[in-house]
Amino acid sequence: MAKKRKVIITCAVTGSIHTPSMSPYLPVTADEIADAAIAASKEGAAIIHLHARNEADGRPDQTAQAFSKFLPKIHKECPAILNLTTGGSPYMSLEQRLEPAVAFEPEVASMNMGTMNFGLFPMLNRFKEFKYDWEYDYLKNSDELIFKNTYRDMAYVLEKLGSLGTRFEFECYDTAHLYNLAHFVERGLVKPPFFIQTVFGILGGIGNHPEDVMHMKRTADRLFGNDYQWSVLGAGNKQMSVAAMSAAHGANLRVGLEDNLWIGPGELAESNAQQVRKACQMVEALGLEVATPDEARVMLQLKGADKVKL
Repeated sequence: MAKKRKVIITCAVTGSIHTPSMSPYLPVTADEIADAAIAASKEGAAIIHLHARNEADGRPDQTAQAFSKFLPKIHKECPAILNLTTGGSPYMSLEQRLEPAVAFEPEVASMNMGTMNFGLFPMLNRFKEFKYDWEYDYLKNSDELIFKNTYRDMAYVLEKLGSLGTRFEFECYDTAHLYNLAHFVERGLVKPPFFIQTVFGILGGIGNHPEDVMHMKRTADRLFGNDYQWSVLGAGNKQMSVAAMSAAHGANLRVGLEDNLWIGPGELAESNAQQVRKACQMVEALGLEVATPDEARVMLQLKGADKVKL
């Protein structure tokens, strides 16, 4: 009997795109983030992608101190792979963005693969009232926001974190980002297997049409052959539809409140775990199996949870 394909589920529990006023279920405090991560792991997430927030007003907080308030609890209480952001917020410097990953040397860190426009301002069409003064300007001013990831920046991150044994979730928002990754492969700065997270639906990157999804897959196949694990992230209310078609074509999946606040049309997700549960049900309905954290570690050739600095 043929083995069923294993699908890695990543859960991104809070992020920096959405603001606290957009959903009462968005984790903000350290305890909320830790509890959300542990619950998502119990539902089947093999990887937990983590940002931190200022507990007083919900602003993105990329200090190692902020991460130190929840990482030990998650590390102790669940077996999931911890994936720390190096994206942080597009408004931060590269050194700020790297601080947690340098401090804690995680198994995986996210890695943005190119400079791009990053338009969050369309969210103002839906959300009109905000609890904190910074939220409106954070979204509005993104109409002139450039998320800076130069070749020098990317090489620095690859060398700095690569020397610590950390591997990468390569976040690719367009086909050019796949070619950027291929460039660094040619330079010998990264080794397979490459964990490629193709991102659909952010203004400034590729759209979320099925043809967009398959174009990214075809391009990655041509550039990397069998040397990569493909994962998909559908932003906003297309999260689950993008996930469903992609899983059927060989993808791993990323869900979570960082990328999408909804569980159905007009219905806010009440937790990250709820989204993970739905993704796992989708995977199993396709006749596939959800990968455990240890299976994901083998698939991605990670250094192991005992080698992180926690």
